[in-house]
Amino acid sequence: MIGFLRGKALRLSPEAVLLDVGGVGYHVHISLATYSELDNSGASGPLGLYIHTHAREGAIELFGFWTERERSLFERLIGVSGIGPRLARVILSGMAPDDLIGAIAAGDSARLTSIPGVGKKTAQRIVIDLKDRMPELGVDLEAIAGTEGEDDLLAALVNLGYRAKEAQAAVTRAR
Repeated sequence: MIGFLRGKALRLSPEAVLLDVGGVGYHVHISLATYSELDNSGASGPLGLYIHTHAREGAIELFGFWTERERSLFERLIGVSGIGPRLARVILSGMAPDDLIGAIAAGDSARLTSIPGVGKKTAQRIVIDLKDRMPELGVDLEAIAGTEGEDDLLAALVNLGYRAKEAQAAVTRAR
């Protein structure tokens, strides 16, 4: 199983990166949060991604994440019945990890349905299955709950196409 790759990005898109590691090109699916970090870093030098290797009948797919926490959240999401790796990637692309953790911890399934591809039943299943497991990610849930309005604004800006760092800077200036 591949757990981490370090190399140079040959091609970068909001959905995937082609990562050259010692002359071998790995096609790695990424979330928008990871794309934003890669894009902000310039992706010209060596970069490292935490990898989840997903093996299924007839295919092996790699999913890359900028942080271990994002990878852990991804792995918890795919553990929920009815959520595969592609939908988990979409969920992480539709909401910043801290916002997602806050929504799950608060039991806010309505907020989760704002993510494309997540219906009411899937959102409820995510909340039921993961609500008690959020502290395992080392997140201060009270701090996340205290910035809920800012998190909504940040998520809206990211969904409109702003990079995460640009959106965070705009929220900070507005505050």
